[in-house]
Amino acid sequence: MVEVLGINGESFILNASLIEKIEFIPETKITLTTGKYYLVKDSKEEIVNKIIKYNQKILKGVTAE
Repeated sequence: MVEVLGINGESFILNASLIEKIEFIPETKITLTTGKYYLVKDSKEEIVNKIIKYNQKILKGVTAE
């Protein structure tokens, strides 16, 4: 799960596992595998970094044993 800032200024949590694609039109549009999409203020770099950190947390949890 990653926290993003909606275009309306409110933050929300998004399931990173459901992200199908991310477009920049000029705002950031995140489309999920369900077809639903969200417009967010986060930049491309911010979103990618959040997803990487999320995945690293998962891997650390799995390999910590």
